[in-house]
Amino acid sequence: MKNPFFLLLALFIASITFAQENLEYQKPPEAILELVDTPLAPAVLIDNKGENIVLLYRDAYKSIAELSEKEMRLGGLRINPKTNIGSRVTYYNNFKVKQASEKDARQVTGLPENGRYSNFRWSPNQQLMAFTNTTATGVGLWVLDIQNASAKKLTGDNLNANIGNPLVWFKDNSALLVKMLPAGRKDLIDSEEAVPTGPTVSESSGEKAQNRTYQDLLKNPNDEFNFQQLALSEIYKVDLSGSSAKWLPAAMYRSVSFSPDGNYIMVRTTHKPFSYLVPYYRFPSQTNIYDPSGKLVKKVIDDPLIEVLPKGFMSVKKGKRDMGWRSDKPATLVWVEALDEGDPEKTVEYRDEVFELEAPFNRNPKTLLKTINRYYDVEWGNDDIAIAHDYWWNTRNTKSYLFNPSDAAQAPKIISDRDYQDRYNDPGSLVTRENEYNRDVLVIDKGKVYLMGDGFSEEGQFPFIDEMDLKNLKTKRLYQSTYTDKLERIISAIDMKKGKVLVRIESPGDYPNYYFRNIDKKKDALTPITSFDNPFKSLQDVHKEVITYHREDGLELSGTLYLPVGYDMDKKERMPMILWAYPQEFKDKASASQNTSNPNSFTYPYYGSAIYWLTQGYVVLDDAAFPIVGEGDNEPNDTFREQLVANGKAAIDAVDKLGYIDPDKVAVGGHSYGAFMVANLLSHSNLFAAGIARSGAYNRTLTPFGFQSEERNYWEAPEVYYNMSPFMHADKMKT
Repeated sequence: MKNPFFLLLALFIASITFAQENLEYQKPPEAILELVDTPLAPAVLIDNKGENIVLLYRDAYKSIAELSEKEMRLGGLRINPKTNIGSRVTYYNNFKVKQASEKDARQVTGLPENGRYSNFRWSPNQQLMAFTNTTATGVGLWVLDIQNASAKKLTGDNLNANIGNPLVWFKDNSALLVKMLPAGRKDLIDSEEAVPTGPTVSESSGEKAQNRTYQDLLKNPNDEFNFQQLALSEIYKVDLSGSSAKWLPAAMYRSVSFSPDGNYIMVRTTHKPFSYLVPYYRFPSQTNIYDPSGKLVKKVIDDPLIEVLPKGFMSVKKGKRDMGWRSDKPATLVWVEALDEGDPEKTVEYRDEVFELEAPFNRNPKTLLKTINRYYDVEWGNDDIAIAHDYWWNTRNTKSYLFNPSDAAQAPKIISDRDYQDRYNDPGSLVTRENEYNRDVLVIDKGKVYLMGDGFSEEGQFPFIDEMDLKNLKTKRLYQSTYTDKLERIISAIDMKKGKVLVRIESPGDYPNYYFRNIDKKKDALTPITSFDNPFKSLQDVHKEVITYHREDGLELSGTLYLPVGYDMDKKERMPMILWAYPQEFKDKASASQNTSNPNSFTYPYYGSAIYWLTQGYVVLDDAAFPIVGEGDNEPNDTFREQLVANGKAAIDAVDKLGYIDPDKVAVGGHSYGAFMVANLLSHSNLFAAGIARSGAYNRTLTPFGFQSEERNYWEAPEVYYNMSPFMHADKMKT
């Protein structure tokens, strides 16, 4: 193919001359602007019973003014210090409510003008919804009455939403615990204006250790001071009349969670010393249990600063971790401890052990289970049935264990043992329901559980619901979607005894809408809940298909092909193409070749999409498969460049063979690691005439302790780091 004739690449490269001119923001062509300015259909929140629905409306894009607001990057967080909430929060500006049986939604009354809403939380009885509104000066707590479709403000604009969830409901629906700005909080230091009082000193213990490269870390004492002030909160109990009382004094609160019965509250706080090497979630922390009055019941975890972990993605800290509440019990703590000291390189029979401790937390913990791989989670059922899951990155293996939480002597049964990247053989996710504590537990009927799966296969995607007998592990298919011109997604189970499930159905030209499906009925099984129109009419009739093709080594690849608006299939003119992709690592070719694209998904031009260019005469190959495979002892990145080029060539050849494109006019685009891919393709091939590299990192030696899916450090594989870095080969990039 010809050398590139132009380059659109967000990468600094030395050139002979430099030019600078001041530009104002410019508008795209009218056809693109029309799509950008199209009002979006609302997001949908549905309660667990399928009765109450909240429709959330927002602008498609943030304004330049919003993006220009003050931002502080501290301890791995990005915070707006004026409003005390994350600086990258997506806000909604209006919402409506409706009953599932109603056709039209009702506008919520009592909302403020120019609202910016977030942090939506159903009350336990799901008749109320708490949310926050962000103003120019701060964050306030509001509550929505679902039945009356009315909202009211409960507090001033003084919530602290900088770290974690700022609000949590009491079980009786009468009040909330809310993180508030503390009285007398000190003014922040302006780091750009402040004069340093001394040098920033780092010292080494001499111990060999490595950490991934983290963004937005603390850098100096001023950052430490500002982080502490922004993290400090007082916790107040706020009732539905707006009355409030201090519940806990000022501290750096990370999380607050009630026990299922509402009689205990687990509170986690952050403490000094801080670190310049790791994010805030590895700073020292303490986890305590309180009663509803705020009285301390027990200290359960006191974690030190965690700057050093063993090497590898599967490394974890020593001691208690992942502490939470057992969802099927009134007040039982559950946590995990590593049996390999958190070191994945140690050879052990079991990696993790799961414990529980019942209230009032004054007895010895009880062992529940040991896992072969690293623990992931437990889905609780009842006294006799629970299912745990583990995983291991290096082998892509995951196991599921059926165990009796009341009898540790009863050996767990492994009911699933598979490659989690193998989507064709994914058994699905276990179906849950809300119990008397408003917590999710397994749906169990006469020793049987239920599974909902995406249903990917060689023939296409056909989501399903299975019933599994826990005695013999045999499955029975209760329902499988049969659409060949639409995509049906199974969202949740409303009532498995009645066969009632929530689904969402869409097609390339039909916006996703929600329905109740009765899987026991053969006819009239669908009841519509929403009826959103397609807001992107100009894209409604574009040609869309999933194509499959082969790489030169025989590996099957796929991508979603779009033809330009108004493309004449009879004339079949060859057009320029934009190929958009993101590399993904695999340990076996079988999983790497699986197709998980669906031609019946709705054609949605999201904010970073190449779909907009269909209006400008471009063919688009979206989500083109770019697998990087390393089987057995071979690591995927050992042949990263070669496989990238092979993937790109196969994609271009496939669409060229169909007669739709001029192969000399193909651009490649990607975001983040996709941008890294773009820079490599332009440096090591002549396949592309242009590149769009958005928000990438191009010198892997600046992340010497691993990156993306690479576990090896620079000193273990210097040639890999060098060969994969486009910066090292910038002189080869063609313009």
